[in-house]
Amino acid sequence: MTTSPSPATPDYDVIVVGARCAGSPTAMLLARRGHRVLVVDRATFPSDTLSTHLVHAPGVAALHRWGLLDRVTASGCPPIERYSFDFGPVTIAGRPPGVDGAACAYGPRRIVLDQVLVEAAREAGAEVRTAFTMDELLVEDGAVVGIRGREAGGRPVVERARVVVGADGWHSRVARAVGAAEYHARPPLQYSFYTYWRDLPVDGMEAVIRPQRGWSAIPTNDGLTMLVVAWPMAEAAAYKADVEGNYLATLRLAPEVRARVDAATRVERFAGGAVPNLFRTPFGPGWALVGDAGYVRDPITGQGIGDAFRDAEVATAALCAYLEGAAPYDTAMAAYQAARDARVLPIYEFTTQLATLEGPPPEVQQFLGAIAGHPEAMDAFAGVVAGTVSPVQFFAPDTIARLRVPA
Repeated sequence: MTTSPSPATPDYDVIVVGARCAGSPTAMLLARRGHRVLVVDRATFPSDTLSTHLVHAPGVAALHRWGLLDRVTASGCPPIERYSFDFGPVTIAGRPPGVDGAACAYGPRRIVLDQVLVEAAREAGAEVRTAFTMDELLVEDGAVVGIRGREAGGRPVVERARVVVGADGWHSRVARAVGAAEYHARPPLQYSFYTYWRDLPVDGMEAVIRPQRGWSAIPTNDGLTMLVVAWPMAEAAAYKADVEGNYLATLRLAPEVRARVDAATRVERFAGGAVPNLFRTPFGPGWALVGDAGYVRDPITGQGIGDAFRDAEVATAALCAYLEGAAPYDTAMAAYQAARDARVLPIYEFTTQLATLEGPPPEVQQFLGAIAGHPEAMDAFAGVVAGTVSPVQFFAPDTIARLRVPA
């Protein structure tokens, strides 16, 4: 982080660092409001990145609001209407309640989704620079005022803005440069590898949890199925020692699934990794964080893309309140943080419990056993994962009575 020697009038209202699921929507929405926006990313597009692929119904609703859903569906990505969770003793399967007119999910490849988002940001009037490396932030009088970086050919540039937004993932250079405080932090809980299979039929999103193991499969573009297999973080080294062998051996815990995989064809290499679980304070003088840069959680519930979309909308509203003179910066951004934390903390707790791969605790097992076979209750459980039903609401003491499930 460099201290700038002299003030200057910024060329942009906002510079967004990172152009994927959080950055491009933020840039697009700001540009649609008439603000001067620059979005930069070291990647070029289309390009791939590690991802759960899932866009649950709230994210689908956002794509529809933005006028982009048709572009995603036109890519040949099929809808996901049914979620199933095989816990061994009990399987819960249902259709999550819809939200804002969206009643299904999608699992697009990131080479598809991110390209749609980058193009939308550019069409909205944002300036998009790819193959751009941000080297450091510029600071004046304790506030971030811009970035110093290098363009595709290596030419050094300095760009200034009223606010710099870090949308550069959980490794965020912006977050590290400003020393964004972390809270509710937990270590990585599981290590996953996924790949793509041809001729692997699935009925919507299928998840299986066994003691110390788990996997999930969803349909994606080009008639392929993405299948991810997870082990506890403590066994990551052993998993990585023989990825394919361990991946396939894990599927033997559900012979019917393994039989389907044996009849399918793997078409791409394995990709994998692990993420921590944490919140970061998402704003400070001249800077803000959206998406995984500000809040990241284990991928087992597939919340990342939807969280990024929600952050883009809520952060944009806060930034516009500041840029348009409706509220002081700290007031507007504190409201953004409070709204984010209130919305995601319950699913964060649910996700980190599920990601231990220890299976549900006894009281939850009893609860799941009670709702198995009851469509309304199973739909509501699917809605917890889909983000359309609050875990607090679902696991409240009166839920069984409210859902008319026999005790």
